[in-house]
Amino acid sequence: MIDLSELNTLVADMRKVPLRAAPKVGRAVRKTALDIERDAKIIAPVDTGNLRNSISTQIVDSRDAIEAVIGPTAEYGIYVEAGTSSMGPQPYMGPAFDRNVSALETALSSLLRGLL
Repeated sequence: MIDLSELNTLVADMRKVPLRAAPKVGRAVRKTALDIERDAKIIAPVDTGNLRNSISTQIVDSRDAIEAVIGPTAEYGIYVEAGTSSMGPQPYMGPAFDRNVSALETALSSLLRGLL
């Protein structure tokens, strides 16, 4: 007869990993999203302040995933970011993302190492 008690314990422990990891992943995503929003507001060009004031973060946290949507609600925000045929780009969202994405990668890598 084969004793599978240790294997069963391992399987049970592995099933708990998503439950233990989810809150920490959520915190890392939220922090990074808010940092991106902050930096985008700092970098965004200001004429009237409407673009800067329209930048916000929406966190969608479901049972299976967490998602952050960050950006302006000002309809012309994409044209400022990417430019047009008559106006050069003035990127603010891309640079804000670039400044902060490595911190999220580091946090998630650290979390993964802590779970293994």
